Amino acid sequence: MNQITSPPRLEVIPSTAPFSEAQRAWLNGFLVGLLSLDGSVPLSREAGAAVLQGATGDGDDGEAPWHDQTMPIADRMKLAEGRPLRRRMMAAMAQQDCGQCGYNCNDYSEAIAGKTEARLNLCVPGGKETARMLRALNEELEKAPAAPSGSTAAPVAAMPAVATELGRSRDNPVPATFVSRRLLNKAGSEKETWHIDFDLSGCGLDYVVGDSFGIFARNEPGLVDQIIAMLGASPTTPVNGKTLRDVLIDDVSLAPAPDTLFELISFVTGGTQREKARALAQGENPDGDAATLDVMAALQKFSGVRPHPEAFVEALEVLQPRLYSISSSNNATPGKLSLTVDCVRYVVGKRKRLGLASIFLAERIKPGDEIKVYVQKAHGFALPNDPATPIIMIGPGTGIAPFRAFLHDRRATGATGRNWLFFGHQRSGYDFFYADELNAMKTSGLLTRMSLAWSRDGDKKFYVQDRMREVGRELWTWLAEGASIYVCGDAKRMAKDVERALVDIVAQFGARTTDEAVGFVGELKKKGRFQQDVY
Repeated sequence: MNQITSPPRLEVIPSTAPFSEAQRAWLNGFLVGLLSLDGSVPLSREAGAAVLQGATGDGDDGEAPWHDQTMPIADRMKLAEGRPLRRRMMAAMAQQDCGQCGYNCNDYSEAIAGKTEARLNLCVPGGKETARMLRALNEELEKAPAAPSGSTAAPVAAMPAVATELGRSRDNPVPATFVSRRLLNKAGSEKETWHIDFDLSGCGLDYVVGDSFGIFARNEPGLVDQIIAMLGASPTTPVNGKTLRDVLIDDVSLAPAPDTLFELISFVTGGTQREKARALAQGENPDGDAATLDVMAALQKFSGVRPHPEAFVEALEVLQPRLYSISSSNNATPGKLSLTVDCVRYVVGKRKRLGLASIFLAERIKPGDEIKVYVQKAHGFALPNDPATPIIMIGPGTGIAPFRAFLHDRRATGATGRNWLFFGHQRSGYDFFYADELNAMKTSGLLTRMSLAWSRDGDKKFYVQDRMREVGRELWTWLAEGASIYVCGDAKRMAKDVERALVDIVAQFGARTTDEAVGFVGELKKKGRFQQDVY
């Protein structure tokens, strides 16, 4: 019998191309057959280049290793080096997929790169860092040569149409009625947290648990009046068809001073002040105070500089909506919606600073007032499809909001899955939000387990991740039995610490190495069994 010798395999796709070995082998075979490459007809340099360009597209492997909200922007951009422009734009986003921009991070970057979205300042969590990076990348996009005719490079994916239904997009808000507020902390607490109720019956909105609520707050009138005084202008000065005062209250952000404001200041001043304004406009920090400069502080820093009101308004950013996790269930209370809101108050120098939306909700609106709102559909944060699936919820502070909603929803729908809540705050005597409600759920059996952590009750600080480790064996058992796990709260610290604790628990009680435990948690994420709502 004659031995059959396989012909040498022709390599059209290089080993460095972003394909698996199986994909590369298939593509090699396909292209060899398509182009009749039997070894006797070599490809010309031009043909080879065309084939390779078509095969590798824009060089993107589809992975986004920077999609981690706990990672600093410099590290994210490092991971994205050498990737297509649209992917580097994604790396510049805050990675929270919060929907505040009206997209998720991937789709927002695709829209900018595809030139269907011109606004580069929509990523509120990313702040100035993201806006600056996007401007630099967008300049690169504008300078890029047009693609040659007939290019086979992969096109930018077509963007889905922006939602136009009223109340389902930041671009189409509807009026909702503020009903009431009640303080959740007891006297003596260092915090100020409010339960806020809205009536949606007049606007017809509904929602599902896990969604967020967009609020269009207004700037504090007293702050606006101080800014107008510093400009030396009249409140009734006409700007864009409205009075200057109304524009500053309703339309523009008075929070971190944008680079464009410092650019404007540099045009109307000179000397050392001009140099400092230019440096601030370029992202530098000449006096070490750049992080604390809101619009009011910028005017104080450059006192005596009085730009024209119209130019001043044009130099400011548009006032963005604020998103809050919904803490109620439409199935339990149709037409009603609740939020759990921490008030933001702090002092810089001698001046008290106030959070925009939190103080607006806690102090300035009155029962019966209408404000512009919308429901932001959740991106990958929802109850399991199977109501019998057990869930583990980890939400310290206001992170309890969506889990209160989960519990109300599971009771209203008769879901049979077990429910375990981890909640923590500073002090049990002052900061146990919804204590009566949660204890009643525990008594009724709806809340199977409740694990609490109080960081200031003892000599040593104790957090939810510490409580997780204490009950690690039981937590692992729930996971092994198919439980889904949810985390809501601070992205930079709490969420990171909770995930680290989860990895340790999987390694210890699941008899895995650390690398295997990291892989296990990664698989939970891929399967939708580990979901986060972080900010």
